[in-house]
Amino acid sequence: MSVPFYVSPEQIIKDKADYARKGIARGRSVAVLQYTDGILFVAENPSRALHKVSEIYDRIAFAAVGKYNEFENLRVAGIRLADLRGYSFDRRDVTVRNLANAYAQTLGTIFTETSKPYEVEIVVAEVGDDASADQMYRLTFDGSVGDEHGFVVMGGSAENISTYLEAQYAEGLDLAPAVRLAVSAIGHDSDEPREISAEQLEVAILDRTRSQTRKFKRVTGSRLSELLGAGASAGATPGGSSGKSSSKSTAKASTKASDKPQPPDSSQGS
Repeated sequence: MSVPFYVSPEQIIKDKADYARKGIARGRSVAVLQYTDGILFVAENPSRALHKVSEIYDRIAFAAVGKYNEFENLRVAGIRLADLRGYSFDRRDVTVRNLANAYAQTLGTIFTETSKPYEVEIVVAEVGDDASADQMYRLTFDGSVGDEHGFVVMGGSAENISTYLEAQYAEGLDLAPAVRLAVSAIGHDSDEPREISAEQLEVAILDRTRSQTRKFKRVTGSRLSELLGAGASAGATPGGSSGKSSSKSTAKASTKASDKPQPPDSSQGS
């Protein structure tokens, strides 16, 4: 006589959570920061076709880490939901809070009712008329929602990057210092800081100062290089926000960078 196989609900939930966390940790990191004129999204992503950051609606954007096919399904569903609500009622009725609630319900249902949870973590953000009206929500694989302020980091070594940002981030940053800080933070995902070139980055903003209704804009090419600054790298502390940096050491680092060829890209992950 065979004995029925039994696994406690607590163990099933724990195994699902561990599985999802491992999948998310294998991905490259994404940092989302508030700056003076809006919200900045910076992802380590060498692909020019498979985006981690996308527009959802007029003032709303989406960023994700994990399995691409899974968070792409969520992104498309979010766009359809926003378009339907805006068409049925009014464009002003489309809010990031409603979108976050819908994503939370979807992720929660998938986590509890299917054998395999989504290996994703997402941030949805809405830029307001001023910084106090900005909203950022972080959603995890089990449908948990967090209301974030200042900055949020997902994927890879998020804990290390968050620790770096906690020490360096300050409210009221302009766009260029915010970009350099985000790139520097992503480069500090381990004990050995890495340099991250513009070609390895996906950068976008929700810019409240844009005259268009749609506030989302990608930052690429010469504009991104300009924001990163001559000689700026992931290993440099941006904007002199730490007492450890000085103009003399910055000049010295710039000289070394110009004399020595940069090492080849050795990044891994998705």
